[in-house]
Amino acid sequence: MLVSCWYLYLGVQSLYREVLNMASVLQKLVTPLFSGPSEPPRNKVTVVGVGHVGMACAVSIVLRELADELALVDVMEDKLKDYSVSADSRIVVVTAGARLQEGESRLNLVQRNVNIFRHIIPQIVRYSPNCVLIVVSNPVDIMTYVTWKLSGLPKHRVIGSGTNLDSARFRYLMAERLGIHPSSFNGWILGEHGDSSVLVWSGTNVAGVRLQKLNPDIGKDTDRENWKETHKMVVDSAYEVIRLKGHTNWAIGLSVADLTESLMKNLNRVHPVSTMVKGMYGISNEVYLSLPCVLNSAGVSSVINTTLSDHEISQLKNSADALWDIQKDLKDV
Repeated sequence: MLVSCWYLYLGVQSLYREVLNMASVLQKLVTPLFSGPSEPPRNKVTVVGVGHVGMACAVSIVLRELADELALVDVMEDKLKDYSVSADSRIVVVTAGARLQEGESRLNLVQRNVNIFRHIIPQIVRYSPNCVLIVVSNPVDIMTYVTWKLSGLPKHRVIGSGTNLDSARFRYLMAERLGIHPSSFNGWILGEHGDSSVLVWSGTNVAGVRLQKLNPDIGKDTDRENWKETHKMVVDSAYEVIRLKGHTNWAIGLSVADLTESLMKNLNRVHPVSTMVKGMYGISNEVYLSLPCVLNSAGVSSVINTTLSDHEISQLKNSADALWDIQKDLKDV
């Protein structure tokens, strides 16, 4: 009887070893505790348009570890991904759009981009109805307005990258000339991202010391030190990069990652981004322009009421009028 039991025991042990050998590596590695569906990523980012700018945005966001999951969407057949991969995104960065062709009017370029956005934006909102949209496509202020109209989202959740990069370039150039670190110089470029941007000379300061107090002519044509040249260098910088390498991408990619960080981490940090400015500074039309905005997990939580000079307010209105002259003739928005 004891011998029989011993052989039975050996047989069971042999069978157990066989079962273990047949088990997969995964089965040997883990002991499951829960087999239900997992929750979607809490910090998912989608980048729409994976050209030079889109990939620079994606890489910059990944390197700063700002996303649990990153989805890429493009209309090119060899890059195509269905918009369903963007589902449940907290932030969607839109870089897609047509480029200006030789001899083409700005209005015609914008209208072509409107036609592209009419296919993109509804798909984004369909899969991520609670997202914050960051528009990078140029002309960024007009395309942010178009995105807001096509998306049906509240204005605080539709943001343009605006003059966030312009302001960073301005701080760097000014700090270099002053011999200090850029983070120690305070200065803003507002209004349109482009040739009609508004440099707020009245607010530039170092440690609370206003440069305009030291030099009342700063930024003016009568300024003997020609500080106004710094603004021209900022405006011309993108053209210079394009002349040298054919496109701009890494600077705007890093700038978008900066905005993404403020949104993801609920930082309440102030950025000059494109937002709806109707009713501010005497602007009566629905246009998007850059103003200092507080960004947190909700999007634009508030706009700083910047004290501007009469001349700066006039420049801001001129920017708004120039944009409205194009927007009012757009079709299918």
